[in-house]
Amino acid sequence: MTDSETGALPFGALTAALSPFTSDGAPDTGRLLGHIDWLLANGSDGVAVMGTTGEANSLTVDQKLGIFEAVTQHLPAHKLMLGTGCCARPDTLRLTRAALDMGCPHVLMLPTFYYKNQSDDAVYGTFADIIQAVGDDRLRVYLYHFPKMSATPVNLPVVERLIKHYPTVVAGLKDSSGDWDNYTSVVLRNFPGFGAFSGTERHLLNVLKAGGPGCISATANATTPLAGRVKSLWAAGDLDAAETAQQTLTAARLALQEFPAIPALKALTADRTGDNAWLNMLPPFWPLPAETIDAVKDAIREFGLVGGVADAAD
Repeated sequence: MTDSETGALPFGALTAALSPFTSDGAPDTGRLLGHIDWLLANGSDGVAVMGTTGEANSLTVDQKLGIFEAVTQHLPAHKLMLGTGCCARPDTLRLTRAALDMGCPHVLMLPTFYYKNQSDDAVYGTFADIIQAVGDDRLRVYLYHFPKMSATPVNLPVVERLIKHYPTVVAGLKDSSGDWDNYTSVVLRNFPGFGAFSGTERHLLNVLKAGGPGCISATANATTPLAGRVKSLWAAGDLDAAETAQQTLTAARLALQEFPAIPALKALTADRTGDNAWLNMLPPFWPLPAETIDAVKDAIREFGLVGGVADAAD
């Protein structure tokens, strides 16, 4: 069966989509939908909307709901993951119920992250409470492990307990720790079939070869043609070519991650589209100076990601 028939998220490279804004800071859903269309036409297998890269934690719940409505009307559910995790439990609950009501079961959920040094029991209990309050077997929760940003890790014992008690609802995770050896690989090894996405395309091929679903990456807003090529070669069984393509993809990711992610990716998107509205972002982010934008473009020029990208990945 195809992903559209099963409703499952596709294997491969999903992009954690940027959010465009108007000059007064309002979400610009028209530009967002256009960007999503470009991503899907150029190598992305799906998109995650309203995550870290989408500046979700700088938006109100009502603004997020407006974005949810636009993207769920534009995309089939099997191509889409919606970020619903907030500091306040009622906000997470409201967004998660809304995602389901709009036909999107796949939600990326941060722990309640403002108060630090939470015990594993507290992190587990908060996820369990929300799952039970939603009370809908259609829900598919992807745990969001991003300790560098949230400072509230979703530790492996929490993952194990949630899988045990909610085996169908807790469908996977996004590991943005960057620690392949001690996190994603452990999950894939101990929980076969669990949807453990890497948060970086550096590990795309490793995850796919280990039987995992792939990656959900911020820098795929620029590197998606390269990531799509890795996935296509892997799917075709051409592992030698996939390894070579992965080396190129990894080099591009490493070059990009030397710069502030959201301002750099928005600068590249503005350059690709010729649309400077993409330079709008919300505090605390700020547009990069011209010389830094030039440095970003120089850093990835050799990968064919500057000055116009092909309409579709090779």
